Amino acid sequence: MGPVVRRPVAWIVAVVLLAEALGVAAVNWFMGVVVDRQDMSLAGMDPDVMSTSSKVGGILFGLYFGLCAVVALLVALRDRAPAGAGRVLLISAAVVHGLLGAFAWGLLGWTQFLFMVVVLALIVLLLMTYDAQERTAARQPEDGKGDGGAPPVAPAPVTPPTAPTTP
Repeated sequence: MGPVVRRPVAWIVAVVLLAEALGVAAVNWFMGVVVDRQDMSLAGMDPDVMSTSSKVGGILFGLYFGLCAVVALLVALRDRAPAGAGRVLLISAAVVHGLLGAFAWGLLGWTQFLFMVVVLALIVLLLMTYDAQERTAARQPEDGKGDGGAPPVAPAPVTPPTAPTTP
């Protein structure tokens, strides 16, 4: 029998970000090849520079989203919230998807916008799900006895005692 999957959102985010990394790298590489073969120029820029920059940008963005996918995969395998640089990386990926979604709405259409918003929502759900788990775990000690095994203290009264009256 395989491991129990408690929160599949981390696995889904890892798969989506890995697919997006491969897709972004492939599209940018393809655009670089097209510019190179057609010897196109934009406002007098060197076509070789445009081709190379498109390929390098695709590789860098692909590595960035791939690293985000690795962080999500580690979250899924460890079943713990991301910490430190991994958390910052996932937050930055959420911001990037928000910005790309805004650009996609204006330049490409609502379907691309919808994809970016869904990925953004998945990343935010991943971050929030594990935060909620850690908050509830922090409130309850592991032994269930309260203050380090000390006897329980009676709760304070809900209403204050009555004020003394003056004669």
